[in-house]
Order: sequence, then C-alpha cells, then structure tokens
Amino acid sequence: MSIHNTNRLVTSIFMACLMVPFSIAAKPSSQYVPAEQQAKLIDQLLQQRVKQLLPQLMRRADIDMWVLISREYNEDPVLRTLLPSDWFSARRRTILVFFDRGIAANGVDLGVEALAVARYDVGNVFRKAWNPEQQPNQWQALQAIISERQPRRIGINTSTDFAQADGLTLTDYRELILNLKPEQSQRLVSAEALAVGWLETRIAEEIPHYQQAVSIAHDIIAEGFSNAVVQVGETTTSDIEWWFLNAIKQRGLSAWFPPTVTLQRQGNKTPRLSNQVVQAGDLLHVDLGLVYLRLNTDTQQHAYVLPKGQTEAPASLRQALQNGNKLQDILTAQFNVGRTGNQVLAQARSKALSEQLRPLIYSHPIGYYGHGSGPIIGMWDNQADTKGTGDYPLFANTAYSIELSNTTYSENWQQDVVIMLEEDAFFDGERVQYLNGRQQAFHLIRE
Repeated sequence: MSIHNTNRLVTSIFMACLMVPFSIAAKPSSQYVPAEQQAKLIDQLLQQRVKQLLPQLMRRADIDMWVLISREYNEDPVLRTLLPSDWFSARRRTILVFFDRGIAANGVDLGVEALAVARYDVGNVFRKAWNPEQQPNQWQALQAIISERQPRRIGINTSTDFAQADGLTLTDYRELILNLKPEQSQRLVSAEALAVGWLETRIAEEIPHYQQAVSIAHDIIAEGFSNAVVQVGETTTSDIEWWFLNAIKQRGLSAWFPPTVTLQRQGNKTPRLSNQVVQAGDLLHVDLGLVYLRLNTDTQQHAYVLPKGQTEAPASLRQALQNGNKLQDILTAQFNVGRTGNQVLAQARSKALSEQLRPLIYSHPIGYYGHGSGPIIGMWDNQADTKGTGDYPLFANTAYSIELSNTTYSENWQQDVVIMLEEDAFFDGERVQYLNGRQQAFHLIRE
C-alpha cells in the first residue's frame, strides 16, 4: 500500500506529533574515538534505537511484523543498518524479524521482539530463532514464527519511490511467497513508511555523535583550505581533493563520495573549474562527506585566496555569501511537521524570489545514507515538484543536508558568482538547528 494514501498520511502526521522533540546541546569536541570504541557505540546506539524508536515507527506505519531478508554481499539497505558492528555483510541468507508485542492489558508497553532466523544470535539485538537440526528449512522456520505470532500486517521492503526501502530482491520475494501459507502471504504489505522512518529518524543519544561527525568534517575543511595545505601558484584543486581524502582516512573514517574541489575565477564565467592551479583571487569550493558511527555528513564551503596586500575578500563576494546564508534562513523557516518536501520548496522559492535572490534549492535527508530517504526538497535540475519523494511529509527528529546555491552579480568581478552551500542540520519538529554551525565567513588562504 502506498504511504501516500490519505488516511495513512494523516495518521502518520498525527503519530509524529506524539514523538517528543529534543534539542541540540553544546558542541562536542571534534576528536574522534578509536575503532574499537566506535564499534561499541554503534552497537549501543542500535540497541537503543530498536528499543526506543522501533515500536513507535511500527505502530505509526500500522505494521505488526517486519521481515528483512538479504543474502551475503547483496544487502538490503535497511538491513545493513541493523547488523552489529562486527558484521560487515549479511551471512549466507540472513533473515531478521521484528514483531510488535503491543501494549499489555495493564498498560505496560511490551515493545518489539527482535528475532534472527539464523543459526546464531545476530549481535546483541536479534535472538536466534532457528534450529536447523530440528527444522532444516530456513523458510519453513520463518513460516512457523509467523504462524505462532499471527501478525495482521507483515511489512516487506518494497517501494516504488524510495530505493533504500526497496531492498527485497526478486529471488527472495519469490522464495518467501513460495514458502508462506496463502493466508500469510495475503498479509504482506509494503514496509515503505516503516523503512523510511527507521532511516530518517534520529534518537537523542545519536545527536552528540552526529555533532561530532560534522565537527570533524568542518575541521578537515578548515585545515585543507589553509596555507598549511595550499601553496598558491603550485597546489592544484586535485591536490587538495587528495589531501581531503587522506585526511578523512587518517582519522580512521571513510568518505561516502570522493571530495570535490573546484574554483571560480575572475574573468572566467564557469562556476566550477576543476584540476586548476590555485591562484591569488580565486574563490574555492569543496564538497565533502564522511561517515562516522554509520552517520553520514555532507558539507560544501568556500575559501577565498587573498592576493598580497588584501586582508579580506572583496565586498561583493562577501555579500554573495551573505545572500547564500539568507537563502538558508528562508529555506529552514519553511520546515513544519506534516508539510511535504514539495511544499517546503515552493514556499522557500517564492519567498527567496520576492527578496530578489536567484535561488537553486536541492536539499535532502541525511543519516544512515548521505542522500537519505525522506522528503526531497528540490533537485538541482528540477525546481518544481518531485513526484513521490517530494510528496513525503516532514517528521520531527530528522536530519537534513541544507543544500542550495544562490547567484549574485559581483561588482568587483563584473560577473556572476555562485555560492554553493551545504550544511547538516537537525529538525526537532519546531526548528532547524545546524549540527555544528554553518559557514558565514570565507576560509582565507594567503598568497
């Protein structure tokens, strides 16, 4: 069933309001923790998410049982986020089952039961629920679990609009149908709303770690866009890209896409010149994303290369950056629970155009994936409605990359300058808060 069914949508919005919003605390240190401590934190956060978050999401989506199936090295994007830290992939065929036990007659929330149709427990979350010596057929073991619990609606990961919620392969789907009783297969429904909710929603315990991830990204950019790395007249934009990638890896982290460095130059109207030697007067731009504790960051910032004798960027370039910040403010002011990505985009663009800006908005959810599931707010090549993903509503306790650009005519350069900004932020249901601030002044590199 489509999540855009009107009744289900109203129910989802109402249930989202029941989730208690939380705010961002003081900025943490940008120091990261060793790999073994990261692993412990990943497992701890996973346990907390399943306990605190999953019952709400399953009830919001009206799903009693959630079945996730993957074979080794062909993992469902959602199942990948549920594996323990020491599982880098599924093993053989991995079947994970969540069952909402509901609320007891005395009002006690019984929470969600997490089972693994496997020969062993899967981490500290999923209890082994299959004995191959007694039942050699793994599919029949799953059928028995369903028969014992009698769920009304069984969610499987199929989706037209969201790729990350469409992880059930055709082969596994066929095997599932073949091995379920007819009355069980009739209870199968798309778990799209549940899968997207799981991917996009953050719990309070994750936020300090997310702040730390963004802080690390900002620190790397600040160092890379400095004279510690850039020697004007010699260093190329490609050199800086490789430096950024190595800086991420040296911290024991990974990049989810190759860092990209481009520049704009007076006299050249191309807004993204690549593989160039950095010269005085250039306006540099970086797009960088790293992964820390399975949380993805996505940041775009600018640096100005000061010619000798200059102490700041030209006034019209500084104004261009201020216009970019103004567009950020206009966009984030439109965030409201229940409003769709398309509605946020239309309202932000209308406001920006009325204030004589030249906006391009292409913001997206972020979390377990850099380009995450949830409401798309514009595309760089489509500033009108985005069907499907743009029709999805905003929920509380979700994170976004506030990604956009604005074009300003520079009197100093006598040409257009494009400011491309991207900062990660958290929406608590009432306001948008940047996870580690945002760029409001250029990084400065001296000739």
